[in-house]
Amino acid sequence: MTLARGYAALAAKEKLLPFSFERRAPHPDDVAIDIKFCGVCHSDIHQARDEWGGATFPMVPGHEITGVVTAIGANVTKFKVGDHVGVGCFVDSCTKCGTRHVDLEQYMPGLVQTYNSVEADGVTPTFGGYSNHIVVKEGYVLSIPDNLPLDKAAPLLCAGITLYSPLNHWKAGPGKKVAIIGLGGLGHMGVKIAHAMGAEVTVLSQSLSKQEDGLRFGAASYYATSDKETFTKLAGQFDLIINTVGAAVDWNDYIRLLKIDGTMTLVGVPDAATPPVNAFNLIGARRTLAGSMIGSIKETQEMLDFCGKHNISADIEIIDIAMINEAFERVVKSDVRYRFVIDMQSLPA
Repeated sequence: MTLARGYAALAAKEKLLPFSFERRAPHPDDVAIDIKFCGVCHSDIHQARDEWGGATFPMVPGHEITGVVTAIGANVTKFKVGDHVGVGCFVDSCTKCGTRHVDLEQYMPGLVQTYNSVEADGVTPTFGGYSNHIVVKEGYVLSIPDNLPLDKAAPLLCAGITLYSPLNHWKAGPGKKVAIIGLGGLGHMGVKIAHAMGAEVTVLSQSLSKQEDGLRFGAASYYATSDKETFTKLAGQFDLIINTVGAAVDWNDYIRLLKIDGTMTLVGVPDAATPPVNAFNLIGARRTLAGSMIGSIKETQEMLDFCGKHNISADIEIIDIAMINEAFERVVKSDVRYRFVIDMQSLPA
């Protein structure tokens, strides 16, 4: 066992505070990682505040982890000391259950989250990346391309894969029109990735305040959803719409923007009830309302390699760990462009 330092929520809705805990010594198939950076995801806030239920405390959040390998177990073959690596939203999964599907493991039983979960032994709590080091099974460690800086690569481990997975699944690419609802931490990654895939990208945002950024990220057009004419002008235009926002919007307005056989995919979780979906908006054009989560380890590595090839990373604001509670409040207010990333070297000794 080794002593780790981090920040934790000791109870729901309490401020995060310095916290010390023990990490296991590396097993033969483990990789020990010195955490350099960790992104701040809105889901960190939801879980630390127990807004989704099922939270356990103390909780060390963080699942957008990048760092450097410091030690490997005797059976590790894919990594060596000094490698730049990442850890995403889960650190283990069921490898024996009959329903296991390696390409869809994120949806299978037995998933062990990077934090707010328990390890395969069913007892040991998992603690996340708001800390100075972590020990993870080799099969759940990801290679960071050499050309991607570790700070800007950190949000790819959640925000990046959350957008890459549906864009990949619904085959965004040349000849496809894709709309991204919301230009935040998730949405700005969606614009960059969809553009690199060759799709024609439109941003749908409440206002035009981020229009310059959206076009810089690769959007071909940008519309304000506060303008009712937007929904008239764009009716029946899109093959794929990805809704990244957590606000409760009327999905019917956006479903009507889909072409025949178009799909609207939800990756953001509304913070309040949404109006009922009118079945005729789906039936009348064989449209689909779908959802998507993160990706498998295989798909996440594919995403990282894609981002390395196209030099895609997140637009970030670097913060010291002591600013985490302020950062949480700013994320809730959408006051960040576009993802906070903690410099873990700022942890007090």
